[in-house]
Amino acid sequence: MFVAASQDRAMARGGRPARVPAAKDLYRALLDDAAGCRDAAPAFLRAQVALARAEPCELPDAVWQLQGWIQGRAESVGIAYREYLAARRNGAPRRYFTNTSHALYFLRGVAPTKLVDGAWLYGTLARWDDPDFHPLIKTCLEELGDGVPDKNHVTLYRRLLAAHGCEDWETLPEDRFVQGAIQLALAHHGDDFLPELVGYNLGYEQLPLHLLITSYELNELGIDPYYFTLHVTVDNAGSGHAHKAVRALSNLMARASDPAAFFARVLDGYRLNDLGACTTSVIGAFDLEAELVEILGAKAAIGRNMHSDYCRVAGRTVNDWLADPRQVPAFLAALEDAGWIRRGEDVERSRFWRLIEGERAEMFGVFSGYERQVLRDWSVTPRDAAATARTGRVLSHRARQRALDGVMRHGARGGHAERGLIRHRAGDARGDPALHRLEERVAATRGKREAMAMLAPLMAPSVHHTAIGLMATRMYSQLLDA
Repeated sequence: MFVAASQDRAMARGGRPARVPAAKDLYRALLDDAAGCRDAAPAFLRAQVALARAEPCELPDAVWQLQGWIQGRAESVGIAYREYLAARRNGAPRRYFTNTSHALYFLRGVAPTKLVDGAWLYGTLARWDDPDFHPLIKTCLEELGDGVPDKNHVTLYRRLLAAHGCEDWETLPEDRFVQGAIQLALAHHGDDFLPELVGYNLGYEQLPLHLLITSYELNELGIDPYYFTLHVTVDNAGSGHAHKAVRALSNLMARASDPAAFFARVLDGYRLNDLGACTTSVIGAFDLEAELVEILGAKAAIGRNMHSDYCRVAGRTVNDWLADPRQVPAFLAALEDAGWIRRGEDVERSRFWRLIEGERAEMFGVFSGYERQVLRDWSVTPRDAAATARTGRVLSHRARQRALDGVMRHGARGGHAERGLIRHRAGDARGDPALHRLEERVAATRGKREAMAMLAPLMAPSVHHTAIGLMATRMYSQLLDA
């Protein structure tokens, strides 16, 4: 039977209330050393639950009504998306992303959440021998791609960030880490917060309208939307994660000593999804010029003493301009007045751009891919332009892939296509001693229980996307169904 957490668990060792950590601090600590956060993480969760209780909850009053509610919600989202597509066909601008840097700002801004995708379910892996937990465990395994790198959600998002130079996300503000910290705290304290975990899972696995629109507009801007489109399919109400979430709730609530109290805590967990930054709030926070100013301000702290005195702008040395980050807006205006930046024109016509982009650029490597995109979009946008979608046509990601596939097919026919790297089949441990040792250790266990206990820690949020974590996930998944 499941009962509420005891008062002893609500206190730190020694009987004193545990200190509630900041989300960003807890996020980092849980990824580095979850065992060292055994008091801080529950205190954080309790504090977040208290905040969440002020949020409205749209769930129906009875569990038996949930599947119908989910299907009705999915239908409403589908209708709204159809209306969005019709508006776009009739000439409406993009709803979310004004330009490419806006889209990359979003990808970077939600990175702390996406890079722990599925973490809240990690604690369920130890319950593999209890069929009532299988809907949650199956969802967890699918978040981990069943150990296949091209399906592992965290691996996919890491690749997406790397492809666009957005890996530098650790300096994001506190609110961007709240959801990730909640997921990591649930990952390691799921037994004490089981109803909240079930409710959080129920909320997280619903298909939102913003996921469909985001996927569409990322593709328009030439950014691979696969991470997002994958969620559209796996979260479906008919057989996907949303359906499994209802099954898990029904299974576990039936075993509760006090079903009403259990369900009240499920509602608390559902509301946890509303805390911190979300997709639409991150998108809405973007300001192109403010983002550029912030980027240059951070560069100023490093480069303010690294420029020669012969280079002057408006009669002042670059080192002088960069001595105080608060001068960055005036510095940008001076660069524009001096013709170093030609606003509203092709970026290649700006002398400042040629300093950072090109084979012999004096400042090559100073700016990341994301930072260069922000500078590019700011430069080509006229100063008096409204914050609307750019009218210039951008080749969509799928169109680029079709063109690339055509080139590769043509090359293959002509006998000039470069041969790809040899890919070993998933699960092949040849050539990697660590993977080979894992296979040997699992083979030497005294049975399924011991093997599962060995594999689960290797599927923790901090390691499941590594080579050994992926192999452990494949083996766990096979044993679960054996």
